Amino acid sequence: MDKFKTVLELHLKYHSALSYGLVTVLTAGGEKIFSAVVFQCPCSAAWNLPYGLVFLLAPALALFLLGYVLSARTWRLLTGCCAPGARARCGSGLRAALVCAQLSAAAALAPLTWVAVALLGGSFYECAASGSPALASRLCAGRDARCAQDLPLAPCGGAPPAAQDVRKELRAQSQVLGWFLIAVVIICLLLFTSVMRCLSPVSFLQLKFWEIYLEKEQQILKSQATEHATELAKENIRCFFERAHPKECNTPSVKEWQQISSLYTFNPKDQYYSMLHKYVNKKEKSNSIRSAEGDVVIPVLGFVDATGINSAPEL
Repeated sequence: MDKFKTVLELHLKYHSALSYGLVTVLTAGGEKIFSAVVFQCPCSAAWNLPYGLVFLLAPALALFLLGYVLSARTWRLLTGCCAPGARARCGSGLRAALVCAQLSAAAALAPLTWVAVALLGGSFYECAASGSPALASRLCAGRDARCAQDLPLAPCGGAPPAAQDVRKELRAQSQVLGWFLIAVVIICLLLFTSVMRCLSPVSFLQLKFWEIYLEKEQQILKSQATEHATELAKENIRCFFERAHPKECNTPSVKEWQQISSLYTFNPKDQYYSMLHKYVNKKEKSNSIRSAEGDVVIPVLGFVDATGINSAPEL
C-alpha cells in the first residue's frame, strides 16, 4: 500500500512531465511499427516522392490536430464563442491569438517526435528523396549515366550498385536532419521556457503553491459537482414518478458558468488563482468579472486554463 501511495504521489507531482514522456514514447513506437509493418516504398519514379512524404508528414499533421483536440484549453477557448453575444466573454483577438500560440507549441511535441524518429530511421526520407527529380541531378552528379534512371529503385532490394551507394547517402542525410531537428527543438524549448520563467510575475514557490491550489480546487469542484448533480437528478426523478413539485435546488446560472469558464488573465493588483477564485471574490462588488485595466495573458500561467473537471474533453 505504501508503494502504491508513493507511485501515486510521484504521478501527481510529475503529471505533466510523465504525460509528455508517454506521448513521446508512444509516438516513437508508432513510427517504428509503421516503418516495419505498413510502409512499403513503391520504387516508382511517379510514386516514391508522394508516398514517402505522406508517411513522413500526414501522421505528423494528424498528431498535431489531435493535440488540439485533447487539450482542455482548446475547448475552454472555443465553447460558446459562436453563440450570439459571445464576443465579450471570449476575450480579445490578441488574447485568443496568444492562447492559440501556446496550444500550437504544446501540440507540436508529438508531430515533431514523429518526424525526428522517422528521419533517424531513414526509410520515409529515402523513399521520398529517391523519387524527387530535383534531387536526382545533384545526387547523381559524377556517377554512372544510369544513376538517375535507377534512383527510384534505391530503397528496394536488388537495386543496382550505383543506386545502393546513393541510398547510403540518403540515409546519412536523413539521420543528420533528424539529429538537427532534435537539437533545434531542445534549444527552442529551453529558450522558450527560460524566457517564460524570466518574465513570470510570481516567484517559483508561489507557482508551486498555485499548482497545488488548482489541483485541489478541481478535485473539490468535481466532487461537489457530482454530489449536486446527483441530488438534482434524484429530485427530478422523484417528482416525475410521484407527480410532485420539485424542491428548490440552487444551481449556477448560465452567466455564472460562462464567467468561471472564460480565459484566465493575470492582474498584479488582485491576484486570483483561477476564474472561480476571481468570481467568488468579485461577485459581491459587481455581477461581472470582465477584464479590467491591467489584465494580461502570461504564458507561464497557461496551466490555469488547462485545468478542468476532466483532464480531456469528452467527444
